[in-house]
Amino acid sequence: MEKVFFNSTAGRLEGRFHRSENPRAPLVLVLHPNPAQGGTMNNRVTYAIFQAFVDMGFSVLRFNFRGVGNSQGEIDGTGVGELADAIVALDWLQSMDTETNVCWIAGYSFGAWIAAQVLMRRPEISGFVFVSPPSNLYQFDFLSPCPSSGLIVQGGKDTIVSEPSVAMLAEQLGNHRFVHVEYKMLPNADHLYTNQLKELHGVITQMVPDIKSRRPKKTLKKVKRQVIPNDDY
Repeated sequence: MEKVFFNSTAGRLEGRFHRSENPRAPLVLVLHPNPAQGGTMNNRVTYAIFQAFVDMGFSVLRFNFRGVGNSQGEIDGTGVGELADAIVALDWLQSMDTETNVCWIAGYSFGAWIAAQVLMRRPEISGFVFVSPPSNLYQFDFLSPCPSSGLIVQGGKDTIVSEPSVAMLAEQLGNHRFVHVEYKMLPNADHLYTNQLKELHGVITQMVPDIKSRRPKKTLKKVKRQVIPNDDY
């Protein structure tokens, strides 16, 4: 894993990059939770997402938004600065490997909201993973139509992000044409996925290859909702 830096409008941003040994490996950008609330690229959930994609053979970048860690600038926290940073990070990631045409985006909590905005701006993104997307705190209605297939994961004991609101978001996205959206709810997971990081890793590594392998659907189909038993992993 390489320590990397790249420039944004706020200054130099700090990241960690895993380069796959496969020159045609898919790419993924992983976004951390709200920096105004202490979120960093070293957040345990963010790292679990990062490691899951590493284990699936992706080339993976996670980075600190402006004002976090060794990233320059001042913390924004409104989403405007973070979105600009994410776009720059995606450009940097794509410049590292020109032999692949597969690019995903992933985010946790606030990072999932930013990831959703990047998804709508970059048509080359072919898939997404949203972990605990804060659909009760931020609007996600701009995802209409949802441009790519993906996975949404939510904890059943989350007291910050409402599970029913996330289930509704997944249902709405899953009803869009030509995409598949999988919804996985971990019943004993809180917002921090305390003692549930192994389960989170397992869901991602199980579902992403399946989503990647599917052809776009041609008819409307409701999102598949599945509760993951605690003893599955």
